Amino acid sequence: MKDVQLSRTELAFIIVTRAMIGAGVALLLADRISGEQRKAIGATLTLVGLVTTIPAACAIFCKHESDED
Repeated sequence: MKDVQLSRTELAFIIVTRAMIGAGVALLLADRISGEQRKAIGATLTLVGLVTTIPAACAIFCKHESDED
């Protein structure tokens, strides 16, 4: 596997763009589904975003902090 070096600014940009994609999809679907379905999809998108972003952020920040020691 190839190692990729990212600055904190680059990582923040990636995280924000992922959030924007999720919000955009939610907005596109908002008028086509019921309130219950919208809540379920919103919760799922949020959970998936958190689950996929937290490990990536931790890997970079934890590695960066251990390199400073």
